[in-house]
Amino acid sequence: MTAATEAPDGLAVEITGLAKSFGSLEVLKGIDLSVRRGDVVCVIGPSGSGKSTLLRCVNLLEEPSAGRIVVNGVELTHPDVDIDRARTGIGMVFQGFNLFSHLNVLNNLTVAQRKVLKRSPDEAQRIALRNLERVGLSEKVDAMPAQLSGGQQQRVAIARALSMEPSVMLFDEPTSALDPELVGDVLGVMRQLADEGMTMLVVTHEMQFAREVADRVLFVDGGLVVEEGPAEQVIGDPRHERTKSFLARVLNPTHQGPGA
Repeated sequence: MTAATEAPDGLAVEITGLAKSFGSLEVLKGIDLSVRRGDVVCVIGPSGSGKSTLLRCVNLLEEPSAGRIVVNGVELTHPDVDIDRARTGIGMVFQGFNLFSHLNVLNNLTVAQRKVLKRSPDEAQRIALRNLERVGLSEKVDAMPAQLSGGQQQRVAIARALSMEPSVMLFDEPTSALDPELVGDVLGVMRQLADEGMTMLVVTHEMQFAREVADRVLFVDGGLVVEEGPAEQVIGDPRHERTKSFLARVLNPTHQGPGA
C-alpha cells in the first residue's frame, strides 16, 4: 500500500473518520466529508466548533489523531506520503495575510514558485503578474505589504496561493481580520474563482456568500457535522435545532447572545 490511491471519479477531497485532540480536549470527533472537483463547500458554525482545525488537517498543518485524508488521489495520512510535494497542489489562505514583510508584492508571489516548484525567475514572474491581474492588483507589483490595506494584502495572499497553481483552495475565514468595507473585494475574488471552477473548501462567517456561492454547506458544532446539504436548505431552511439557533444569532445580530 502506498500514499497514492485511486481517487474516485471527480473527487478532489475525501475525509473519513477525522478526529483531532489537543491533550484531553477532543476538537474533531469523526468528520466525514467529500468534495467533488469544481465544488465550493462552505463550513459554518460557532467559534470553537473545530472548523479551522478541520481545514488545517486537510493539508496536515495539524496532524490528525485518527482518520484518513485523501486529496487529489494522494493519501496525506499515509506514513510514506511526501507531504511537501502533496501540499503543492493545495493552496491555503489564512485569517492573517502571512505575507513576507521584507519582500515586495512581486517577490512574495515568486519566492515559493522558484524555491519549491523550481521555476525560472521569468516563468515565476509571468505567473505572478497574471494572478495579480486576476485579483485586481497589477498596479501594486512593487509595493511592500505595509503599504497595502488589509483587503489588498489578503488579495495578494490569494494571488500568491494561486501562483502555485493548486487544484484545491482552502480558505480559513479569509475576511475575519478585515474592516467591513474591505470584505467585498476579497469575496469578489473568491466568487470569481468559484465561477472559474476552482475547487474550494471555505470556513466562513459570511452567510450571504455561502448562500450564493456554495454548492454545499456544512454546519459544524462540537467537533461534529450537525447538518449538511445545499446552501439554500442549510441556511435558508435548516432542519436541526442547533443550526436554527446559530443562524438566528448570526443573521439577526441584535438578538445575538454572548459567545456567539
